Amino acid sequence: MDNFTPKKIVGELDKYIIGQDNAKKAVAIALRNRWRRQQLPADLKDEVLPKNIIMIGPTGVGKTEIARRLARLANAPFLKIEASKFTEVGYVGRDVESMIRDLTEISMNMVKTEHMEKVQEKAKILAEDRVLDLLLPPPRASRGTIDQEEEKESYKDTRERLRKQLKEGKLDSRYVDIEVKEKMMPFGVISNVGLEELEINLKEMLGSFLPEKSKRKKVKVPEALSMLTQEEANKLIDMEKVTKEAIERVEQTGIVFIDEIDKVASRGHAHGPDVSREGVQRDLLPIVEGSTVATKHGPVKTEHILFIAAGAFHIAKPSDLIPELQGRFPIRVELDSLGKDEFVRILTEPHNALIKQYTALLQTEDVKLEFTQDAIDEIADIAVTVNEKTENIGARRLHTVIEKLLEDISFDAPEMKGKEITIDRQYVREKLSDVVKDEDLSRYIL
Repeated sequence: MDNFTPKKIVGELDKYIIGQDNAKKAVAIALRNRWRRQQLPADLKDEVLPKNIIMIGPTGVGKTEIARRLARLANAPFLKIEASKFTEVGYVGRDVESMIRDLTEISMNMVKTEHMEKVQEKAKILAEDRVLDLLLPPPRASRGTIDQEEEKESYKDTRERLRKQLKEGKLDSRYVDIEVKEKMMPFGVISNVGLEELEINLKEMLGSFLPEKSKRKKVKVPEALSMLTQEEANKLIDMEKVTKEAIERVEQTGIVFIDEIDKVASRGHAHGPDVSREGVQRDLLPIVEGSTVATKHGPVKTEHILFIAAGAFHIAKPSDLIPELQGRFPIRVELDSLGKDEFVRILTEPHNALIKQYTALLQTEDVKLEFTQDAIDEIADIAVTVNEKTENIGARRLHTVIEKLLEDISFDAPEMKGKEITIDRQYVREKLSDVVKDEDLSRYIL
């Protein structure tokens, strides 16, 4: 983060997101402030709290994408969650604290992967030795004789030749017997929710108490190498260190993106679902304010986690949120609706632009696809028209329009090898004009 000034952060976001300059500026400052906080003396550092952001704007204008790209830039644990998944304590639904547990799990996986990459070379050498032991078992120890010394030398030479062949891939077609260990659950778990998750958690909690079942497996040499490298890497990493680092990363750099926050805004009724909505807000409050959440890896403090909330706020207003929660989101950013000009840019400019994606996908079938400028204009026009006539889903409409436009080409592509296809305005109109004219049809198809 040392080199990521707010301008550079906005520059990186510009590669993937069109427009929305105010939102980009706000998140860039929020991210830089986290770095600034790390440079402060310890006594002051704890006093500086993150400035949480609430993004207001219709669906499909880039709210989620901004948050996701921000987390990638910061290499920070990132969790996107819908507020509507939560229900007030006492009701059936997800407990609000589960978002912090999920974030901790993401952080654990990130840190574990990084640590495993560091020991990968050493693990690979150890795995190679184990595979060589399987291919060429070491000679049995006996009394030291001249014959035995010669046998040892011969064994070393053969082993080195085998190692060379192994590295060159000459042994890839050979099979070896390896032993795979797995934890056995001595009992079944009966539950109607999160069955697999509950069983996995129990396996981890009971860890050393569960009996291990070994089974022999016949696999090809490359697969054996991969499995044994993983096993050796797991032995080499210090899980206590990984856990400590993962929790620290969550606490200092974690980002939680709460989508659909407007769905839990109550509109002043004292009965019905609004009571539960307000309950969710009250459950969210201590986590956003700062509390300690118990996770299976240890307690996690939430004071310095950055929360970014987002919502369309069609029916509810940000002021419908309870005052205490509003106060915890001091930065408000309004995102603009997207029109034809933005759609044209979205189709062509970003690094992951839709037209680049589809061109690359069809290139794999040796079909060359080219879009003329008037075709791009027409696609943008159609997307705007359908958004106006049916539901406005913003830039997501472009996915549905292009998918429908290229449906036949995608279907026939394997039989069209070597062809060059130009998509012009005429082709776009032929494929989509009927759908756009018929409102009922466009409602179902696009």
